[in-house]
Amino acid sequence: MSRPKSLNSIDARILAAARAKGRGSVFAPADFLELGSRSAVDVTLHRLVAQGKIRRLARGVYDLPRKHPTLGPLLPSPETVAKTLAGRDRTRLQPAGAYAANALGLTEQVPAKVVFLTDGPSRTVHIGATTIQLRRTTPKNMETAGRFSGMVIQAFRTLGKDHITPERIAHLKRTIPAAKRNAVLNDLRLAPAWMHPIFRELAGDDE
Repeated sequence: MSRPKSLNSIDARILAAARAKGRGSVFAPADFLELGSRSAVDVTLHRLVAQGKIRRLARGVYDLPRKHPTLGPLLPSPETVAKTLAGRDRTRLQPAGAYAANALGLTEQVPAKVVFLTDGPSRTVHIGATTIQLRRTTPKNMETAGRFSGMVIQAFRTLGKDHITPERIAHLKRTIPAAKRNAVLNDLRLAPAWMHPIFRELAGDDE
């Protein structure tokens, strides 16, 4: 018995929309609500997974994986997953914890738990061996979201004052453009007091 034409149509349209995002893209049912009702979208995504056309990463999270010739399907980056979890309501994200420190090259530790601060809802998903957590936080913590200063504040908080070594400061000075480092002084009031002299050193302002 043939499938109803409307279902075939939504299958094709959702698959086309997913492919238009490109390999490596991550999406949620809410991304396709203009193509059908939530229940129809959910059923269609389930069917596309069963057909091997898309992959289910976690509940309500899917992707069109990039493929490595040897390793096979690759997992998406934590940032890509986090942006999908944040949804369409324009919530902001700020990498935090050990993930922020690793992203800046201040530690070689690759965290099994990746934390993003957000002004949207909290949510946690498990993607492979990695846990990705969106953690709702205060407005003050989100004032520097998306800026270099925000990443530095979160990384330094995780490392602690006694572990902000000259070597780590030198690494940031070597790898981050001067204009970007100088901009941290604009957010000095948003950093803990103990970071102020470190920010001035990082910006090249030791006065």
